[in-house]
Amino acid sequence: MAQTTRRAADLLVECLKEQGADRIFTVPGESFLAVLDALHDGAQIETVTCRQEGGAAFMACADGALTGRPGVAFVTRGPGATNASIGVHVAFQDSQPMVLFVGDVARGMQGREGFQEVDFPAFFAPLAKWAARIDDPARIPEYVARAFAVAINGRPGPVVLALPEDMLSEEVAAGIAPRPRVERPAQAACPDAMQALFALLSDAASPVAIVGGAGWNRKARDHFQAFAERIGLPVATAFRRQDAIPASSPVYAGSLGYGPNPKLVERVRNADLILVVGARLGEATTEGYTVPTPDHPGQVLVHVHPDPEELGRVYRTDLALAAAMDEFAEAAALWEDASVIPFDAGAQANREWREWATHQPRQDAPALDLGACVTLMRESLPHDTIVANGAGNFAGWLHRYWRYEDYPAQLAPTCGAMGYGVPAAIAAALRHPERTIVAVAGDGDFLMNGQEIASAAQAGASLLVVLVDNGAYGTIRMHQEREFPGRVSATTLANPDFAALAAAFGAWSARAETTEEFAAAFAEAKERAGIRLIHAVIEVEQLAASGATVSGLRNR
Repeated sequence: MAQTTRRAADLLVECLKEQGADRIFTVPGESFLAVLDALHDGAQIETVTCRQEGGAAFMACADGALTGRPGVAFVTRGPGATNASIGVHVAFQDSQPMVLFVGDVARGMQGREGFQEVDFPAFFAPLAKWAARIDDPARIPEYVARAFAVAINGRPGPVVLALPEDMLSEEVAAGIAPRPRVERPAQAACPDAMQALFALLSDAASPVAIVGGAGWNRKARDHFQAFAERIGLPVATAFRRQDAIPASSPVYAGSLGYGPNPKLVERVRNADLILVVGARLGEATTEGYTVPTPDHPGQVLVHVHPDPEELGRVYRTDLALAAAMDEFAEAAALWEDASVIPFDAGAQANREWREWATHQPRQDAPALDLGACVTLMRESLPHDTIVANGAGNFAGWLHRYWRYEDYPAQLAPTCGAMGYGVPAAIAAALRHPERTIVAVAGDGDFLMNGQEIASAAQAGASLLVVLVDNGAYGTIRMHQEREFPGRVSATTLANPDFAALAAAFGAWSARAETTEEFAAAFAEAKERAGIRLIHAVIEVEQLAASGATVSGLRNR
């Protein structure tokens, strides 16, 4: 006799398979045991067990960034969901597709402040593109398909679905089937708008492009690179979007954000036309909303973004195009318009960037020179290496001296969330086991989610962690020295022996206090597989890649 019903949790797992989900990240909870049971026999979906919900959410966010499809995480109610909220925030500000499923209290307990109860649609409303609760198991296919569609459409981002515990164990008609896999709809570039863009370019004398962000992918990257190189257009990348164009491109001008090349900032500030493609022009990319210059009478701003609501949201635009990044870039690469005179600014901007981004050894260099270490890694590792980092001044050396060639190759939170690098690198190692994966973390940054090394070991991931230890919350210490010189408060850290800690997790590890020791440790690490950690110890005097020092800030 044919089965007439099945469990709601089994239907949910079938819906995930239909949407192409092949991996979930989770910290298990009793509120969704039925889902874990449904996954038990589901060889198509790998379950990665994590040690903290923030780490699981970061992994899902990074997985979405790598694939363009929503990364998926499952966490339990209350503390689990609130821990995971940091990853939802990162996915939102980074415009990365993600779906977070939260086990919820039973429907009969709602509204009574049951055990670990939170109103999740209300809690996540300002953090996610959409947050909802599935009370009717028959509507699971509808909700899951909508969640994936919302996550990938327009400006990609996170969706949160709460799953009442009792709903997951309820029986539903066996005939209720998953909805078909959703895809991002085509958004062709308007021919009239493209003609208007080329007319503006033909009148420009010093244009510049800012690229990377929502909906960016390899196709967009390749076509836009061809377009920019054909007309000699300088291309800058938005904050932490440095893989949006290969660093080897002759028109690559560097990256905007914290600690940018001053010459690039001036180039953008003085440009008569700025073409923004994919970036949402956030605070970091725009130097606090000062570049592009608001209401500059001689500066034309063209903004291309997949979400019409982002166009004109902060900056007024002279020409706004709502289009998919790859569709726009392909149209630009194929457009033939003889009125556009090739620019020579691209090559000049590239020379300025190369001079700024080339490490110059100094006689007064510190014992462990991070610029030299990053340069060594860059010159020794494959061009398709994926580099992940969290937040902190340590990332300034990485962003300045690393040259991103492949795509995707950079995993870095634009919202400045600490603790992102290690979980993101683990997600990358699982998604791309054939590629070299490097996580760069600060000491304070690492201890936010360093426990996920245990998750990496359990999952068999292979990655290198470079841990930069200056015994301080470096970014805050730098700001503290600027505002209150010599009055150190709450920014000093008493750290463990990180090499010994890594060894306790089963990793190979080494400690380096000089550039030479780092080079020796790195030479051994790159020949090994599995989890490797280099504990790079630097003095707190080195505050930033820009050359800022404690003594310099105190004596300014």
